[in-house]
Amino acid sequence: MALKANYETVMVFSMKQGEEGIQALIEKFKALIEKHATLQSVDEWGKRKLAYLINKEAEGYYVLMNFESEAEFPAELDRIYKITDGVIRSLIIRKPEGSEVEAKEEPKAEEAPAEEAPAEEAPAAEEAAE
Repeated sequence: MALKANYETVMVFSMKQGEEGIQALIEKFKALIEKHATLQSVDEWGKRKLAYLINKEAEGYYVLMNFESEAEFPAELDRIYKITDGVIRSLIIRKPEGSEVEAKEEPKAEEAPAEEAPAEEAPAAEEAAE
């Protein structure tokens, strides 16, 4: 059994596609992700100005999708992004597991007060020793 992981993908669609074309692309990628993975959320950020011109375009339509899949699917999804007309940029990242992130952050917060407490007790211990 292959392990599943959480992924996040951001797509930037060309505004030349028009609203209907953009919605068709969003539905295409939703269906593709649902077919091969578990789609968790879709967040349409809408039309945004690009930081620099891409293919002589100054604006793009941004969409963020979160999904859970096996490790092989993101590579296939990226391949499909690259051959799809209308996708001017895309990014797929593997999100860290929530329990691992919390486990790493919690001890750091607890260690700070623990380090200060022995330092405060040390002078009291020295006075008692004298």
